[in-house]
Amino acid sequence: MAQEPEEISWPSNYFNYFTEVEEHFQKARGTGLFLMSPLDWALVETWKNAGVPLEAVLRGIDQAFENWRGRKNRVQAVNSVAYCTQAVMIEAQALAGVAEARPSRKEAPAPFSLEELKSYLASNACEVRKRPGFEDIAAAVDHLAEDAAGLYRDLEDLERRLTALEDKMVAIARTRQSDEDLLRSRRDLDLQLRPYRGKMTAEQLAMLEKQYLERQLLEAAGLPRLSLFYLR
Repeated sequence: MAQEPEEISWPSNYFNYFTEVEEHFQKARGTGLFLMSPLDWALVETWKNAGVPLEAVLRGIDQAFENWRGRKNRVQAVNSVAYCTQAVMIEAQALAGVAEARPSRKEAPAPFSLEELKSYLASNACEVRKRPGFEDIAAAVDHLAEDAAGLYRDLEDLERRLTALEDKMVAIARTRQSDEDLLRSRRDLDLQLRPYRGKMTAEQLAMLEKQYLERQLLEAAGLPRLSLFYLR
């Protein structure tokens, strides 16, 4: 008899999404330390934003490697999470009906302390303030840090606030990006995506392109990610 999917509570696994995926992929690959590429991180972020359960991602990774190891001719090692895309989507669809039938989950303690949250917000505000033109965003993050004790009770709402600020930060940074820089980022994306385009739908590719370009834009501008998913 198949085992029931493991019950994972929110928000504990919710904010560990990236860490869990990275560690699971490394373990499934079985070749020691493996650093995920910018494309990998952008892909995982599209899954997170699309509401793909962490459980589905982990199962999809396992299934993709099982299929790969079952092939007679394995030309090369699996070097990207993108290889697992189809398997992850299949698992997400399979879990969709199961999730609806499950009882509501109890919240688990956050995977970080109030002091860690305060430090994270204050540090991000300091980093943003170093970049001219982003003072309003830095002030807003500072205000969140001051109210951290109250916001700690509703991390989901805090995440929404941080996401809105990050969207605003991206919009400002985009106005300062040169056409040459954007072209360079798109070329890098196309090069990395080439082996995996056949594994993704047009919608998935569009979401991945958006996430990848935004990540590259913030990195080039020296701006931090504000989401609680990066509090590690």
